[in-house]
Amino acid sequence: MGKIALLFAMFLLPAVVFASVPTYPVTPLAPVSKELKKQLLGTPVYIQIFKEERTLELYGKIGNEYRLLDSYRICNFSGGLGPKRRQGDFKSPEGFYSVGLSQLKPDSRFYRAINVGFPNEFDRQQGYEGKYLMIHGSCVSVGCYAMTDTYIEDIYNYVEAALRNGQSRVGVSIYPFRMTDSNLQRHRNSVYASFWKQLQPGYNEFVQRRVPPAVSVTAGRYVLNEPGSLLGSTGSALALTEAK
Repeated sequence: MGKIALLFAMFLLPAVVFASVPTYPVTPLAPVSKELKKQLLGTPVYIQIFKEERTLELYGKIGNEYRLLDSYRICNFSGGLGPKRRQGDFKSPEGFYSVGLSQLKPDSRFYRAINVGFPNEFDRQQGYEGKYLMIHGSCVSVGCYAMTDTYIEDIYNYVEAALRNGQSRVGVSIYPFRMTDSNLQRHRNSVYASFWKQLQPGYNEFVQRRVPPAVSVTAGRYVLNEPGSLLGSTGSALALTEAK
């Protein structure tokens, strides 16, 4: 009887161990300390947005990689998951964007605002239309990503300081959810599934290398460029195609 139990346990154990090891990070990384965050005002920054989690993550460059400075709850966004396609559809955009100094609005009627740069080159090639798509305060949204005034002030200050300190563009990657194989499988029947698969390489690049992805648009599709390419040297997605 003991031998039978032992054999059963030997067969069962690998399955239990395999099931207990996640194939991707299931929780976001912890941010740096508040003291270190204060010291990093002016360092190059990078933003990721995850709609499903209602989360905006602000990263700062430390050495050769970007570390999480803070994570902010998004007060409001509109239109559910999926990219923005036309003016008046009340959708909040998804994709790879970048921000320069001219896109900062310190006197916005929504307290502070950062224009994400919609439509970018990808959007234009798809025929998508819209304007004034922002990350802003006041906690109200009609196609924008609305934060509390306290949160947008913090985010705005770090973006502005980075740009004034020499960063040419700040990358803003906007995802429907964390682009894991598991999440893509969960949404495999969505009409946006093929579009979302285009976003996954950029997401994976940051997870693996901790540097913002260098992304261009080829034949109406997002394409991940080789690290160290001309686009990648700016540290911003679509930096060349969006610069105006």
